Amino acid sequence: MEKLLEITLGDLLDRMADEYPDNECVVYTDRPFRKTYREFRDLVNLTAKGFLRLGIKKGDHVAIWATNYPQWLLTMFATAKIGAVLVTVNTNYKIFEAEYLLRQSDTHTLILIDGFKDTNYVDIIHRLVPEMMGKKNGQWQSKNLPCLKNVIYIGDGSPDGMMNWDMLYEMGTQVSDEELFAVQKSLNVHDVVNMQYTSGTTGFPKGVMLTHYNIVNNGRSIGDCMKFTHRDRLCIPVPFFHCFGCVLGVMVCVTHGSTMVPVEYFQPLKVLETVTGEKCTAVHGVPTMFIAMLEHPEFRRFSFPHLRTGIMAGSPCPVKVMRQVVDEMNMREITIVYGLTEASPGCTQTTVDDSLEIRVSTVGRSLPFVETKVIDPKTGLECPPGVPGEFVARGYNIMKGYYKMPEATSQAIDRDGWLHTGDLAIRDEKGYYKITGRIKDVIIRGGENIYPKEIEEFLYTHPAIKDVQVVGVPSREYGEEIMAYIILKQGETLTEDEVKDFVKSNMARHKTPKYVRFVESFPMTASGKIQKYKLREMAIQDLNLQDAANIETA
Repeated sequence: MEKLLEITLGDLLDRMADEYPDNECVVYTDRPFRKTYREFRDLVNLTAKGFLRLGIKKGDHVAIWATNYPQWLLTMFATAKIGAVLVTVNTNYKIFEAEYLLRQSDTHTLILIDGFKDTNYVDIIHRLVPEMMGKKNGQWQSKNLPCLKNVIYIGDGSPDGMMNWDMLYEMGTQVSDEELFAVQKSLNVHDVVNMQYTSGTTGFPKGVMLTHYNIVNNGRSIGDCMKFTHRDRLCIPVPFFHCFGCVLGVMVCVTHGSTMVPVEYFQPLKVLETVTGEKCTAVHGVPTMFIAMLEHPEFRRFSFPHLRTGIMAGSPCPVKVMRQVVDEMNMREITIVYGLTEASPGCTQTTVDDSLEIRVSTVGRSLPFVETKVIDPKTGLECPPGVPGEFVARGYNIMKGYYKMPEATSQAIDRDGWLHTGDLAIRDEKGYYKITGRIKDVIIRGGENIYPKEIEEFLYTHPAIKDVQVVGVPSREYGEEIMAYIILKQGETLTEDEVKDFVKSNMARHKTPKYVRFVESFPMTASGKIQKYKLREMAIQDLNLQDAANIETA
């Protein structure tokens, strides 16, 4: 990448529709939605004009609460064309989180589907805005959410107080192209284009403000590392509401004229069928997704002659799983991206030209135009190669800030513009980084620093273990002890003592877990990140360590 692009999302889509008009842009396998770049751009324009007719203006916040529907993509680009800000809503949210997000983000218009899994979104909104009952969209005023003016429903019919999505197309015909283009021309690449709420492992979720400049350039440079072209077809089973889907998926494709093949939500068999049926050249996923595909009983009936690349990211990628994906899914050019929402999200990446050894054992080097370093968290001084410290980054990709949270913003980004990630990393002599854990995840047992990832990587090598997470739990004697949560492969058995002996005979004695629990699954965010703090909370309850926990935090 020779220089950074100065282009808005709307102008980028127009450029790609002119350059690759007949190339497939979006392909769904489970519904009749298959659009070329020209067709998709035209539908985006019609949607954008519908938004204008509805009264959505530049700077207004439009939230979308949906799985990977085609309307999600249309909303992303249509809001970008009129200068509105897309607010992405986690599909796992329930009433408490939804209310917080809609209020904190000052959402003007909400777009939603019926619901997902055990959560009924329509019911939640009716409970939050009872004034909608018996009314039409635009006829009610919410006391609870005073900024909210419209609710648009994706589905058949329209529930009380809402309008149906398809009405936007009709409304769009009443607005001229000239009116849309005038608004589009008035936008600046440094305007905020979307707000993504961080998972919020501590405190309330924060709205990360990202600009056109942030996500266009990040998507482009990440795609360049994968050698993406207009001939690539990317299967996207990761959620759009998360940077992984929105930037590493959508923006990587649109900056390269590639084809997006979304899956509505992750189901291993569905992803395997989509990848093979649509001849995808790439697929993205968090490690747990790849594990679920590799372990699926029907995995062996699929072959992957077209697959070559993709991204494994979102949480630390076990070396053994990376090797399996390369060997068994033909993803010989798989890459790892490391980053966080506040960095749009990519900071480092391995490239298809890196050796397999580097691609399975590191998160790559700095992306173009991004400065990165490892610092001592106490002194702020840069650590020499091989010495662990906090990973920090600076560059075009760093967020504008957290919405309405100046204090939290100044805690995250220092006066010199460095974003402090809270992640522990080591840099080698050649500039490759390894992420060794979270600063907060380090287990300090009797004064010894123990890194959970090291023990996890070793336990992954056991033939009976499918997945593992290691956490620190409170201890009166040592401050903290090690606990391993293990998911076994189907049909396999293992005892606690066998796990402990396996570690003890291969690693330093103090790294042997004191506690081992076998579980069916791990608590996760909707984007596939494992919530270690919840595992720790579970352990405190299960092991009756409340007293030790109080001593530890006293």
